[in-house]
Amino acid sequence: MKAWRSVLPHLGYDLPPDLTPERAEGPVSTGLPLELVRQSISLREWWDIPDEVVAQYRKYRPTPLWRATAFEQEVDARVPVYVKYEGGNISGSHKLNTALAQAFYYKRAGIREVVTGTGAGQWGTALAAACAAFGLRCTVFMVGGSLRDKPYRGSLMRLLGATVHASPSGLTSLTGGGNSLALAIGEAVEHARGGEGRAFCIGSGENYSILHQSVIGLEAAEQLAALDAEVDTVVGSVGAGSNFGGVALPFHARHRAGEAEAVRLLAVESSATPKLTRGVYAYDHTDATGSGPMEAMYSIGSSFPIPASHSAGLRFHGAAKLLSAMRHHGSIDAVAVGQREALDAGRRFAVSELVVPAPESGHALAGAARAARESRRGVLVCVSGHGLLDLSAYDGLLAGRVRDLAADDAALAAATAGLRLVEADLTGVG
Repeated sequence: MKAWRSVLPHLGYDLPPDLTPERAEGPVSTGLPLELVRQSISLREWWDIPDEVVAQYRKYRPTPLWRATAFEQEVDARVPVYVKYEGGNISGSHKLNTALAQAFYYKRAGIREVVTGTGAGQWGTALAAACAAFGLRCTVFMVGGSLRDKPYRGSLMRLLGATVHASPSGLTSLTGGGNSLALAIGEAVEHARGGEGRAFCIGSGENYSILHQSVIGLEAAEQLAALDAEVDTVVGSVGAGSNFGGVALPFHARHRAGEAEAVRLLAVESSATPKLTRGVYAYDHTDATGSGPMEAMYSIGSSFPIPASHSAGLRFHGAAKLLSAMRHHGSIDAVAVGQREALDAGRRFAVSELVVPAPESGHALAGAARAARESRRGVLVCVSGHGLLDLSAYDGLLAGRVRDLAADDAALAAATAGLRLVEADLTGVG
């Protein structure tokens, strides 16, 4: 794979511009390398992948795609289910695709240390690995509850040379209950401002991150063609959106470019953070500091008290602005899945396909199982990571200790009450 593919030229409408929050003093500065800024806003369709990043990709790409016939039988699928598996690299997830690209661009921009927040730890691990590859220092703030549940994620990040803090860490001005990815990101943002040659780096919701993840869908389309296979539904789990965007949006671009038929794009989220199914399309903060740009997103409110769950990578209050706009214009379908159904789908996949999926990927598999009973031609699902460091979640499932904590209506209403809604008369093509 030598190039990433952007969906922006194929939308038919502009994304709503970011807003400066009231508490910011002067214009908000992103601190991004210019190439990442260009990748976020340009209507260029194809972007050459730097040779140094291609060299790293070759160590684990292309990733495997196969027909999951045993899983089909396990869930009574009516059509073939094809799996695109992203868990075979050192980070154990798709996150390495953008971590390598970002580390390369930050290094070229003269940055010496990158700082980030991570939920389940896949992104933090991926960034630690990318920093090791390109000679950068790395500091990670990981959701505290998740780090306690998955201590070996911290061990792996430290092995790769990163400094790891449980969030809330006590090192910044921010406090909270320890279950919020927005809080971990907020701590990273604040920490990054405190040192020269240091920059904040984010792994999921930004346009450039979704662009880098397009290698997933581009490879999958080629692999399906090689198998002479057809699908009419593409499924991925959604925290902020890079995994789903990576597998699904290249198929949307192919359709809009006249290269292929339309397919259903199905985003599967956690019922504990149901931004696409029960949230509002509004301007909201992306982190707990409230000082960064406010983005137009489907959100349950950055102040929403997110309950603890085994899918920390989905524990985010908003969806990426790109995916949110596409949802608003009718190009993306969404369903919410509880963690018991997700973990049971993961268990079924493990015993049938002999691959243990991350709990986040269990949500995608649950959505794929539903879709496979409705699809007419076939389903493609991205299993974005392995669950070998999430076995405590499966222990809980087997012992009957896993509970579903659906978002409370009153809490949702309170958390979104003060948000500025995106104008309902946005024009464009869905």
